[in-house]
Amino acid sequence: MEEYKQIGKQKLRMGYTTGSCAAAAAKAAAQMLFLGAPIKRVSLMTPKGILLDLAVEDIRFDGNTQVSCAIRKDSGDDPDVTNGVLVYAKVSIRPDARQEENASDRIHIDGGIGIGRVTKKGLEQPVGSAAINRVPRQMICEAVEEICEEQEFDGCLDVLISIPAGVELAKKTFNPNLGIEGGISVLGTSGIVEPMSEAALKESIRVELKMLVENFGKNLIFSPGNYGTHYVKERWPMFAEGEIPLLKFSNYVGDVLQFALESELESILFVAHIGKFVKVAAGIMNTHSKEADARVEIMASAALRAGASAEVARQILDCTTTDAAIDVLLAEGLTEKTMQIILDKALYHLKRKVGDDIEVGLVLFSNAHGTLAESENMNLLLEKIIR
Repeated sequence: MEEYKQIGKQKLRMGYTTGSCAAAAAKAAAQMLFLGAPIKRVSLMTPKGILLDLAVEDIRFDGNTQVSCAIRKDSGDDPDVTNGVLVYAKVSIRPDARQEENASDRIHIDGGIGIGRVTKKGLEQPVGSAAINRVPRQMICEAVEEICEEQEFDGCLDVLISIPAGVELAKKTFNPNLGIEGGISVLGTSGIVEPMSEAALKESIRVELKMLVENFGKNLIFSPGNYGTHYVKERWPMFAEGEIPLLKFSNYVGDVLQFALESELESILFVAHIGKFVKVAAGIMNTHSKEADARVEIMASAALRAGASAEVARQILDCTTTDAAIDVLLAEGLTEKTMQIILDKALYHLKRKVGDDIEVGLVLFSNAHGTLAESENMNLLLEKIIR
């Protein structure tokens, strides 16, 4: 792939996700199934709007009802454990299946060898499902449906995604701790892997902050990533269109506060997913999982302070995600009080970094449960940002 991203002074090559590999392999297999002949390359439009042109490998025909092939993962200049692995798709015609109106019903997607299985509640996919996330599933379905429409095929297809190397690779990931057994996950929201040299990324955040100050002034919204951006646009209609005064700072809470001091900001409204920012309640200023992951431990501690029993705390400690932990709190009627404790502690640590130089507010949310807690000065800070 020859798409690049300029980060600071570095020009880094982008890659594509396992989700893109799975969708491209499924599209190629479906195309060959109907053509009855091999193809060398396949194109795929990613959700980010970048068109991929990928080589098709290890093609196998099984009669005239089943084809499998692979796409090789390329992580660009941000290599991870999946870089270079083959992602397979096997597409087969489902015999005697009744016709369905919707593509999602006509195209059945599952995971084979090397694709993890969800064993605990609270993850994106339900227990028992293959660990193929929502956007990759949608990409696979749309890619295969494109071929079905071209061929005027209105029957049903089975798509089996597999990553043979995934069984061993999973041991190098957090999947076993999360409750995903037997393989890795098929991930991605944009279809593209954007390189993230840490020093270069921090510098790009610093540069973007300066740009935002020039364009919007010294009262801004800070959020770790895309979830926060979506939340802001959905909750506050004035930010729904065009550029918004929001800085995405990834995992670098401590660094971005230092950048804010250097830029002499007047106020910051942090808008953050609980899965990231619960760590800040314990003073963790780099929220990447490789640095620290004490999410449920922090939530259990806050729940105890909110009046939870030891048994409830144990249930929270057994959770694999913050959303699952919130489900426990909801059942006990302790969500509001626990979230307020977490918010107050996170605010304490944020304010400790900037003192009285910058006014700080915070909104905590969850994709599954919406707004969880917000600081008393939220509306005041919003007014400053809008002005």
